[in-house]
Amino acid sequence: MQAVRIGNEGLIHKNDCSMEKVTILVIEDDDRMAELICRGLEENGFDVTLRTNGSEGLSAAFRQRFNLVITDIMLPGLNGLELCKQLKQTDDAYPVIMLTALGTTDDKVDGFDAGADDYMVKPFEMRELTARIHALLKRSKAVHAGSHILHFADLELNVQTKSVKRDGTEINLTPKEFNLLAYMMANPGRVLSKAEIAEKVWDMDFDSGTNFIEVYISYLRRKIDKGFNHKLIHTKSGMGFILKEEHENPE
Repeated sequence: MQAVRIGNEGLIHKNDCSMEKVTILVIEDDDRMAELICRGLEENGFDVTLRTNGSEGLSAAFRQRFNLVITDIMLPGLNGLELCKQLKQTDDAYPVIMLTALGTTDDKVDGFDAGADDYMVKPFEMRELTARIHALLKRSKAVHAGSHILHFADLELNVQTKSVKRDGTEINLTPKEFNLLAYMMANPGRVLSKAEIAEKVWDMDFDSGTNFIEVYISYLRRKIDKGFNHKLIHTKSGMGFILKEEHENPE
């Protein structure tokens, strides 16, 4: 399916070096609602791309790093909750607003649990949507590369380039090791249970009969902590694992 762009007024031209063009991916399957959203956003100066299918929307978000994604929940192909989960697993800094008719407290909790940064219920006012977009972009600094870099102690992780450094030294990680470290760096100082790690990093229920999480933690320790005086990855017996800077290993 080809991207749909409605109008071209209000866009920030590519040759205007003084301003960044803010790109927004809208994922909405209702034709009338999609036209309303896209036109309203473009009238406010945003460059809008539309997808009407969840799977196609996720593919578009992977192919191009938009500044922000606005998605419905009830979508063909892939629902908005699963779309958001998969997107955030790849890039936790990707700003997402859910715009949906589902407005109960449970619906909103489900949206935020899936990784949404903001949640709006239809019907809505375009002024409020644009205000929330500006607030989210400002908060996440999505138009700046720095928003993709996580820091903890002397550890640096770049979500965009998939690179990790400790004390300036490049560390090579597998994709799963990278995702595990990224989740721990997004939650520093908090004990992460094996069940939480299984759900958030592997998107699966924890099986107490397996030790794959301990295995991956061991892999990470060898690459992240070996050779450094200060250990960052620690085990809390019977509780889980924690990213914490300590001079002594509390295990």
